[in-house]
Amino acid sequence: MMIAFDLREYLNMLSLEFLITSLVVVLIPGTGVIYTVSTGLFAGRRAAVAAAVGCTAGIIPHLLACVSGLSLIMHTSALVFQVVKYAGAAYLLYMAWQMWRDLGIMEFGRSGVQTARQRITRGMLLNILNPKLTLFFLAFLPQFIVKDSVMPGLAQMLILSGVFMLMTFLVFVVYGLFAHQVRSYVIHSPVILRRVQRSFAIVFAGLGVKLALSDR
Repeated sequence: MMIAFDLREYLNMLSLEFLITSLVVVLIPGTGVIYTVSTGLFAGRRAAVAAAVGCTAGIIPHLLACVSGLSLIMHTSALVFQVVKYAGAAYLLYMAWQMWRDLGIMEFGRSGVQTARQRITRGMLLNILNPKLTLFFLAFLPQFIVKDSVMPGLAQMLILSGVFMLMTFLVFVVYGLFAHQVRSYVIHSPVILRRVQRSFAIVFAGLGVKLALSDR
């Protein structure tokens, strides 16, 4: 009876509304999606999976901040928010500059240019240095807490966070593998390769400027 009861609790918490909303949020292209797609396109499927791991891991601090209440500090402290925001914008602009000036960073057939650990680290930093993620989770997750449930709110938040992370990883992997499938269309054309790379550089620069100019 206890197992059946717990199952009902999980089903009540993981509502269709939560799953659909989470999927829509994850599917929307952002820095993590752009990074994973560019990695899959230029470096292959394994690198794309590493990028997806890094981007997913990068949301863990934001989820923990939301669960622990630290996001309230960031929400109320303009200084903390601004410091993290400008650090994230600077990192995005740095990545854009690297992509624009040096083809070797994303060059095909040079798997040794970046290790899996480096790709994971890059993906983590992209999301960790985005303070708006913390505020997003603060506004998003509590909406799906079942108030009359015997399951503690903290446990519900952790489970919702875990499901959101799993969906993020799976969607990002799909994005990366799809990008890997179309890489053959640009691999034999240096002109297209340069244009695509610089297009990604412009996108990252735009995201960096957008983050720097954004309010809470």
